[in-house]
Amino acid sequence: MIIKGDKNKARLKRHLRVRKKINGTVARPRLSVYRSAKHIYAQLIDDVQGVTIAAASTADKELAGKIGNGGSTEAARQVGELIASRAKAKGVEKVVFDRGGYLYHGRIQALADAAREAGLEF
Repeated sequence: MIIKGDKNKARLKRHLRVRKKINGTVARPRLSVYRSAKHIYAQLIDDVQGVTIAAASTADKELAGKIGNGGSTEAARQVGELIASRAKAKGVEKVVFDRGGYLYHGRIQALADAAREAGLEF
């Protein structure tokens, strides 16, 4: 029996376990993904300096008009393409993928595949 809140606690526990091994640098920033019920967010983070290099989400004005439901795999695919184009504009080619403790399935996989197809290497 899963008590309410245990699912997110388990995700956070997985996320912290993965974050021990993953670090973003200037040459290879971390592509961090956060998923909510209505939106999906992606950031390129340089952990050495502690700065966000680029960000994209379904809540962006650029995508909000195109997307009906921000919680769909198609929306995640568009966010993946957008974060890849913003990364290329900043001169980033290679990234380290941080799935945020989520299973590599559905929206997370769609975002990652779209980013790869748009030119990011991870």
